[in-house]
Amino acid sequence: MTSLFWWFQSIASGFRLRRFLLYLRITEHPTMMIPIKDSNQGSTFAVKVHPRAKKNAITGEVGDALKLSLTTPPIEGRANNACVEFLAKLLKVPRSSVTIASGQTSRNKVIRVVGLSLEELRHRLYEAD
Repeated sequence: MTSLFWWFQSIASGFRLRRFLLYLRITEHPTMMIPIKDSNQGSTFAVKVHPRAKKNAITGEVGDALKLSLTTPPIEGRANNACVEFLAKLLKVPRSSVTIASGQTSRNKVIRVVGLSLEELRHRLYEAD
């Protein structure tokens, strides 16, 4: 009986440890360094969209992409519009400065931002998170 209790205890402590490590990974800014490319047409970065979430937020990163949670469903481009609107508000730029460069019908998108330098874009992304 005690070995069964020990087994449950070790699983519970492992779960708490994993949850704590996940919390540290999400809240520490230096670990979240997605690549941002700068060009004449603007700065671009990758995004992975999670539609039908509980709230609009940046929830971390997946590989080289920023993970966005959006409340809108991916029907008739509503999630794309919400993505552009959320990022424009987050970066404090006009909505027309933020466009989806590729991935209109995919969860994986490339976002282009015009009017911000590479350093300013990175600062505003991590300041908001």
